[in-house]
Amino acid sequence: MLVLLLAGADISWARLALLSLFVQWVALTSAGLLCFARPLLARLSLLGGAALAFGIVMAATLTVGIISERVVAGSELSAANDWQPIARQLAVAGIIAGMVLRYFYVQQRLREQERSELQARIQALQSRIRPHFLFNSMNIIASLISIDPETAESVVEDLAALFRASLNDVGNQVRLTEEIALCKRYVRIEGLRLGDRLEMDWQIEATPASVRIPLLTLQPLLENAIYHGIQPLPQGGLIRLRLWYADETVNVEISNPLPEAQYSNASEGNKMALNNIRSRLHALYGPRAKLETESSSADASLFVTTLSYPYPVD
Repeated sequence: MLVLLLAGADISWARLALLSLFVQWVALTSAGLLCFARPLLARLSLLGGAALAFGIVMAATLTVGIISERVVAGSELSAANDWQPIARQLAVAGIIAGMVLRYFYVQQRLREQERSELQARIQALQSRIRPHFLFNSMNIIASLISIDPETAESVVEDLAALFRASLNDVGNQVRLTEEIALCKRYVRIEGLRLGDRLEMDWQIEATPASVRIPLLTLQPLLENAIYHGIQPLPQGGLIRLRLWYADETVNVEISNPLPEAQYSNASEGNKMALNNIRSRLHALYGPRAKLETESSSADASLFVTTLSYPYPVD
């Protein structure tokens, strides 16, 4: 508006009021037309959509400009000088619209880059199965083939399900029951390796059937609990998984023993998995999604991982 006012040379409060009204009508008309054309814009390429949006803004400016000049002048636009104010308006509108579209283009490219980086990190998380877990699973299968072929076959099925999940599409969401079933397959394999050292307490409350969770969200958390909480301890310990749904929010709490320093099995991989899961939840569910880790306030010997994210149910 200030650019139009200065471009008109004649500066007065009356002209400022008229230009303010003109800019508001251009903005409202452009916004309305862009909203109406939104389905068409969504089907076009980025460049085609930008060109159409630019054309809509220019058409709205031209239309409002012609109407405003007719109202102010009280006659048709005939002489070349009559079109000069509209030409200035179109020039200013074109510059501003180009700057705004350029800003949105840069923002879109940044979002696409962030999405690509996030998908790469999610893919790295989903495709990552610890080599030692794979080797241990194969050794378990080899040792069971001759003495307990049925259990060996069950381990093969569980391992195949884990690999199938790790190769699934990035960002795929599954029902909570499917994710829990995958976790139980993983725990069964680790239970054969750790024996009585691994105890599990599944406290899973009933949740709406439509509630979903990103694939391979809970399994890496259980893997961390076993790898960092049970495996270092000669006597093993108990892992408790609580899952409940309240106030349109999915809540998960996983607790495991916290080994003393001499038994600690700290690793950067733990942080990498947590950061990947946290980023994925934030991308899907926004800032209300949380993943936190801390020592238990009630028992300092326990390490607690809490996860929550909103999931409204119709």
